[in-house]
Amino acid sequence: MLSPNAHHRVTQREAFLQELWLDYVHTHPDIAALRLWPTDTPPAYFTLLTLNHGAYDISHLTPALTRLGYEAVSHYAMADKGLLVTLLAPENGGSWLVLAELQTGTLCKAPRDALIALMQQAPTTESETHTLFHQGRPWPMPTWRLYQTLYEAHPLAAWLSVMGPRLHHAGFDCQQLGVSLPTLDQQVREAGLIGGDSLQHGVFPVSNLLDHRFYLTTAQKTVFAEGDEHRVCLGGLALVQKHVSDGYEQVAELLLPHHTRCEMA
Repeated sequence: MLSPNAHHRVTQREAFLQELWLDYVHTHPDIAALRLWPTDTPPAYFTLLTLNHGAYDISHLTPALTRLGYEAVSHYAMADKGLLVTLLAPENGGSWLVLAELQTGTLCKAPRDALIALMQQAPTTESETHTLFHQGRPWPMPTWRLYQTLYEAHPLAAWLSVMGPRLHHAGFDCQQLGVSLPTLDQQVREAGLIGGDSLQHGVFPVSNLLDHRFYLTTAQKTVFAEGDEHRVCLGGLALVQKHVSDGYEQVAELLLPHHTRCEMA
């Protein structure tokens, strides 16, 4: 039975997910142009990327997402990627959230200080915390030189400097789509998306309980501070398929390697 506030929370969550999706397809028009499955099919999960600094860290963001009807169900630590990841399950079904937090302490001092200095230029606002994920970068655009420096330190640090806390990619379950992964893989490639190395471009490693493909969206012309223009890739799309299709788990529950699971205080 729904609690008295459940309908209100579901409505807020639907609005939040719609804003996430609209921002995502606006940023990636090649995703918006895909017609390989019904356009009203919800993703199995959304991968949100943030970092452990001030109002952008998981401890600040999770309560806001909880108010939308999500529950943090497990946590994962990936020291080699410099990430902490929280998996959030939706109340009453729907798309899961994979909230990945870049640990700035894993960066060398110079790029870390430069990234934090950039973030500290963001104006203080009174907006709801969760709107960070679809209202664009809250701080000024970095210079091309800073972007390159951050990319060499950690590609996700460079991505965050340009995008801010944001939806990095959506993941779709091939079983839910009713089409096999090899077939969809071929169709997505024919549509023009480039298959990327999941470990390099897909934010986190994926469990061997799933077949997984990650596709880079088309690199877009981006205007950096001081007027430099360069084409950079700003995200992607994932397709996943269970090895055993009769399991009851959602693909998001199987997504992350079990050995990376950890307890959070």
